[in-house]
Amino acid sequence: MLEARDITFGYPGAKPLYSGFSLQVEPSERVALQAPSGFGKTTLCRVLAGFERPQAGEVLLDGRPLPRRGVCPVQLIQQHPEQAVDPRLRMRKTLAEAGDVPQELLDNLGIRDEWMQRYPHELSGGELQRFCIARALATRPRYLICDEVSTMLDAVTQAHIWRVLLDYAEREGAGMLLVSHTPALTERVATRKVKLSRGKS
Repeated sequence: MLEARDITFGYPGAKPLYSGFSLQVEPSERVALQAPSGFGKTTLCRVLAGFERPQAGEVLLDGRPLPRRGVCPVQLIQQHPEQAVDPRLRMRKTLAEAGDVPQELLDNLGIRDEWMQRYPHELSGGELQRFCIARALATRPRYLICDEVSTMLDAVTQAHIWRVLLDYAEREGAGMLLVSHTPALTERVATRKVKLSRGKS
């Protein structure tokens, strides 16, 4: 189980985004995190994936803190893929950060071999997002944090990416936390909804 226990987080000089917030995501569960813009959904996603440390409270996986070394079993896929890759690396090297990436996964995501030698700025947002998803799934995470992963993509690419993500989650029994401002997508994907509030949850 992935758990946020009594999380408090805020940026220097500002009031906490949330105080004493708790959340649990079970294996195979798909939880939609809902709140208006500016309530800290993206920040909470980063906290749950270990990119940010809460000022109080803790993030636990099966009752233990997330590992600080090695591959994290909680993988974050961000809304803006260009922010998740090194612009100086060709895409083949970016994928190599996850170790051996199965060719079947690359094929399922529609990643073309000629894209491997390109730099991030030479790819479209949808093409780059496919690489970020491949890199995340190649580590075989137990939990996926999907933060508006398809907002900027066309409808066909959105459907394709979500099919790959859901197939993985169902096959591996992985839990998922998703953020989306598209009600139809939330209704189709989520098994449960949680509201993020300024106070305690």
